[in-house]
Amino acid sequence: MARDDGAGAAASAPSGGARPSLRGLVPRTALGLAGLLFAMSVASALTGAVLYAYYAYRLGQTEDRVDEFAARFEGAVDEAVERIETERDTAVGAVQGQLDELQRFAASGETLSGLLEAAAPSVWFVSTLDEAGQPSVGSAFVVFSDSEQSFLLTSYTTVRAATQQPAPEITVRKGDDVLAVSLTTWNPATDLALLTADRPSLPALRWAPTDPPLRVGDRVFAVSGLGASGGAISQGFVADVSANGIQHDAPIGAAFQGGPILTSNGEVLAVASRAYAPLGFDPQAVFFGVPIRAACAEVLRCPDDAQPG
Repeated sequence: MARDDGAGAAASAPSGGARPSLRGLVPRTALGLAGLLFAMSVASALTGAVLYAYYAYRLGQTEDRVDEFAARFEGAVDEAVERIETERDTAVGAVQGQLDELQRFAASGETLSGLLEAAAPSVWFVSTLDEAGQPSVGSAFVVFSDSEQSFLLTSYTTVRAATQQPAPEITVRKGDDVLAVSLTTWNPATDLALLTADRPSLPALRWAPTDPPLRVGDRVFAVSGLGASGGAISQGFVADVSANGIQHDAPIGAAFQGGPILTSNGEVLAVASRAYAPLGFDPQAVFFGVPIRAACAEVLRCPDDAQPG
């Protein structure tokens, strides 16, 4: 009997290598099985909700980044377009400035003809004799006039002999129109002289304003009263500007001395001279024009520095 009990105990004891049974975890009834399936469905739904919420969160972040990038990109595009338009306008202005400069640099044809035509009524050819009795010529231009007389500026060098006695006759000519004039005042240091003509209301040239100031590189034009079309004109550049003189390279022949040096607007900047040397040396091919307002201090009476009219 005892042998049998031992055998039964040995038979009923589980083997060390046997796997545990799942029968205790699986419901044995339909209700239990349904409950298990419901629990699994709830767990699955909860997992899906969590995953969807995470997906929605990441999607929202992505959309925000896309919107931020699009906003930055749109701003960059607008900035680029604005910069291009600004650079275009700047380039157009620069090109126009170069064209204007080129037009001044290559002034010819209508430009020169227009300046000469506008200045010619006020510019006269001067003829007299020098101390040796030889012809002395130049130009003069009207600075102001009244109901009885007209007054013209010229180069002292041209009429120098008339400052002595006996004085040679001085005449001014425009085509067939010839006037006898008298020497009123003069200043050898500035090569200026003032002539008086008994002809009322001759047209005067306007003086250039002091603002804006003349600059180095500006184009200037010298006008003579001698020419087939009523005068002649030459052009050049300003090399230097000072209170004593305007240095320029416009050709100044004998017939041009005493004539006006004009801006591109036809206003008087200076009196052309072949002898004026404020620095004390012969100017040779580079001349010094006498600033027009220097005439007020030397040979004209200009109250309050006003332009004669």
